[in-house]
Amino acid sequence: MYQYHTLNNGIRIVFRHNDSPVTHAGVYINVGSRNEAPGQEGMAHFIEHSIFKGTTHRRSCHILNRIDGVGGELNAFTTKEETCVYASALSVHLERCLELFADILFHSQFPEHEIEHEKDVVLEEINSYKDTPSELIFDDFEDLLLAGHPLGHNILGTKHNVRHFSRAQLQEFFHRNYTPDRMVISIVGNADFKRVVHLCQKHFGAYQPSNAATQGKINLKEQQDLAGKAGKNPMTQENYHQFNQTVNRHTHQMHVMLGCGAYNTFHQRKAAFTLLNNLVGGPAMNSRLNAAIRERYGFCYCVESQYTAYSDAGVFCIYAGIEPQALDRYLQLVWRELNHFASQPLTAQQLHAAKQQFVGQMAISNESPLNEMQSIGKSYLSYDRVDSLEEMAREIEAVTAADIQSIAQEIFIPSRFGYLFYS
Repeated sequence: MYQYHTLNNGIRIVFRHNDSPVTHAGVYINVGSRNEAPGQEGMAHFIEHSIFKGTTHRRSCHILNRIDGVGGELNAFTTKEETCVYASALSVHLERCLELFADILFHSQFPEHEIEHEKDVVLEEINSYKDTPSELIFDDFEDLLLAGHPLGHNILGTKHNVRHFSRAQLQEFFHRNYTPDRMVISIVGNADFKRVVHLCQKHFGAYQPSNAATQGKINLKEQQDLAGKAGKNPMTQENYHQFNQTVNRHTHQMHVMLGCGAYNTFHQRKAAFTLLNNLVGGPAMNSRLNAAIRERYGFCYCVESQYTAYSDAGVFCIYAGIEPQALDRYLQLVWRELNHFASQPLTAQQLHAAKQQFVGQMAISNESPLNEMQSIGKSYLSYDRVDSLEEMAREIEAVTAADIQSIAQEIFIPSRFGYLFYS
């Protein structure tokens, strides 16, 4: 189903063929906000903006028109552990996409006037983000839970940092981290794999890996082992903190977050906990929290749980927007549901239904070729492999009721939880 190739410089390629007239291509780079040193917070995200602002071959307008001009879409995003540049276009324009990726990822110039202009753009992005408490509270919660660790801070950084980024700082961070051994090219579309490899070799093959590459590539697990050399502090249990904090943001409703540390992305219990999280507060309307709190009592419009697995850490949290007078009752109901999973094993029927629902959700997500391109790129970057839907389904099917109960007993302990309230 998936085809793989590694260039001599360490760039890895993962490809799946389909018959769509549109091809989706992206480059995942193993660098995110956790790679930033103190005072650099926000730099990885700012560079993601700045690589579109001019190269040795193109001005900003030429970069933007290269894909948009043929009806395609060009975009990028930054997370705490990776950056992705991607495009969707008619399949005949695959080479155009790959050539542009190579240009902006290896030849960006960070023109001074463009940097100053983009600072204003990012400052407005920060303002917009701060005006959205239902999103801001997630990052503020992680900042408290992982206080003092690079994984905790906001991807956008601070206004002070953004205003003071210099061209020299951006270039140093860029050249140190945007190296072939940290890259995965992910493509889903109508192309011949031999041609895909040829085009990747043509446009990416000449660039040399960094001196930090020990085996021609660095995935997340290897980067975890190289944390000290790469300027990344590895996570330990001591990095998780408990807290109970209220912030007055003059919101119309109270925004509530509670949660704790959880399993990292390489943990053997990750799949089982992902299933449990989906049961607790996943996107379906029949999640336990939605049924117990929204549908039965009408305390909130939105209640959800989220599990984020990083290379050496994990975060589990529950969010809701509620009326302030319902807070005590809401927290009682949340803990009633969490304790239920810890005290009683799921019945065979409940477990079967949970597995069916989760596998169905994965299948629907993979129906989007763009989602699939991003999913397999991230997976190959992290694990050096991509599991098929059938393999992921078998992993979920292997989860037992005893697994779910044991995990609930390990994770859902009140003394491990932190609380953040926006009022």
